[in-house]
Amino acid sequence: MEKDLGLQPIAGLMIEHGLKPNDLVRNSTEQLTHKMVSRAVKGRRLTPNIKHKILNAMNKAARKEHELKDLFNY
Repeated sequence: MEKDLGLQPIAGLMIEHGLKPNDLVRNSTEQLTHKMVSRAVKGRRLTPNIKHKILNAMNKAARKEHELKDLFNY
């Protein structure tokens, strides 16, 4: 199974909303780390649990409702 899936749509959304990885970590109410966000942006395969943590943090930081398919293409 391929682990490195290339740059993900979350990278573009973070730029669009003017967000940095620290913004997602700070807005997360779950245990989200900078490493998790970095791996998400780079396209490393994540567990469904981590993907949902990132989705929740992104929605809170951007003040907009996104879905998993908006952030990841796998």
